[in-house]
Amino acid sequence: MAMTLRTDPEFEAALAFLAGRDGGSKQEAVRRAVMERAERLGHRDRVAALSAAAKEEWSETLHKLGTV
Repeated sequence: MAMTLRTDPEFEAALAFLAGRDGGSKQEAVRRAVMERAERLGHRDRVAALSAAAKEEWSETLHKLGTV
């Protein structure tokens, strides 16, 4: 699927840097950046959900440890 990406000089310079640094195209640099960001956010959401579940499961034990 094609799309148009509007850039400004600062974004264009950063994009050119990333593409040159990785030896790939600007398109691949944008794709990689979006995929990495999505993975980080997804990971953060999974950690938050697991933390909330663990806190719920162990709330009584955590409370007891906090009041010793």
